[in-house]
Amino acid sequence: MKTLPVCLVLACFAAAFLFPQQDVVLTIREGVPAIALALPNFLVPGSSAKAQNAAAALHEVLAADLNFSRVFQLLPKSYYSYIKPLAPGPIAFKDWASIQAALLLTGEVSEAEGGNIVLEGKLYDIRAERFIMGKRFQAEPDLLRLMAHRLADDVLNVYGEKPIFTSQIVFVSNRDGNDELYMMDYDGANQTRLTFNSVRDYMPAWSPDGRRIAYTSYKKDSAGLYILDLDKGRFEAVSTRGVNFSPSFSPDGRKLAFCSTKDGNAELYVADADGRNARRLTFNAGIDTAPTWSPTGREIAFTSDRGGTPQIYIMDAEGANVRRVSFGGNYFDSPAWSPTGDRIVCVSRVENVFDLFVLNLRTRQFTKLTESRARNESPSWSPDGRHIVFASNLRGEAQIFCIDYDGANLRVLTSRGANKLPDWSP
Repeated sequence: MKTLPVCLVLACFAAAFLFPQQDVVLTIREGVPAIALALPNFLVPGSSAKAQNAAAALHEVLAADLNFSRVFQLLPKSYYSYIKPLAPGPIAFKDWASIQAALLLTGEVSEAEGGNIVLEGKLYDIRAERFIMGKRFQAEPDLLRLMAHRLADDVLNVYGEKPIFTSQIVFVSNRDGNDELYMMDYDGANQTRLTFNSVRDYMPAWSPDGRRIAYTSYKKDSAGLYILDLDKGRFEAVSTRGVNFSPSFSPDGRKLAFCSTKDGNAELYVADADGRNARRLTFNAGIDTAPTWSPTGREIAFTSDRGGTPQIYIMDAEGANVRRVSFGGNYFDSPAWSPTGDRIVCVSRVENVFDLFVLNLRTRQFTKLTESRARNESPSWSPDGRHIVFASNLRGEAQIFCIDYDGANLRVLTSRGANKLPDWSP
């Protein structure tokens, strides 16, 4: 995960809440209508061309972020023609209320001494006619996207939501000739290569702190498990005996579950985060793989064909109390436990077509998420549980796609080479 350069300075220039917390903090739930938010063009005092261009770029990224959130619904630009343009000074709350805005997010962009860009964002509650919070950012021009993402995350935080716009996605790509690990922003921007070698790297998985990535690599002609330290830029071996794959960090980052054939059969193991003290969890003649931790860290879901066909099972983190949770099909694989804890997304094959399905753990009902003749696989949840990233050959060669939890807003994030096995950072 990227760390902010020293040149990016965040300063809260007003209290985050100027009225009782219960008035502004709201947990958004499914079925709750999106909040109508006005995002007028940012003000640019002075005549700096650099500030003008930066303001347009910042506004574009921020608008895309908030639209993506499923928490807010931006008012159409045409609505702004019915009221006076935004100007410095007091907010005309009644004007914004007249176009049905519940929130108003304003921005002022300027050029600082030395060429840095300054963004000041302010959020207002239109109905209560109150200021909610304000943030000030200063950064070099090449960090404009990060500034906008930070402000969008701060707006989400006001409503008790997990930040997602500064999250990142790790994936595998052969765009440079070999299967290597790459990383990109949540929206597909800033795609960056992480590994540089002549062997194949597969199945990356983020640590909860976003500083490490566990993955499988054929460094010594066998599939070993390694951990890449992003801060130090180096990797360490975790398990190299047998074939090792499907790593998954526990929510607290202290444990690492994975599949290995070190004892002859594909079984599940759990070890300390550095690979020490590995302990076997499953014991049967079938293949057990693809472990995924529950948000509490108390349970692990996984794939097993112990009953004859691949199905989804859940067990306690210690390996006890194993029970099957998928029924009605002959193939279920690649489970991923949602951050909210109530759902598992997985892959199911129906008539040789691989689609994503979401299992509601409360009702035991499956909902089909994708509907195509493509091969859709390797799902991973966003930190807020509203979006899922996955790989698909929907457009020919495999690419990384993103879709909302209800099947809406499908979009492609990659385009160069074949891309697969994505994992969304916490």
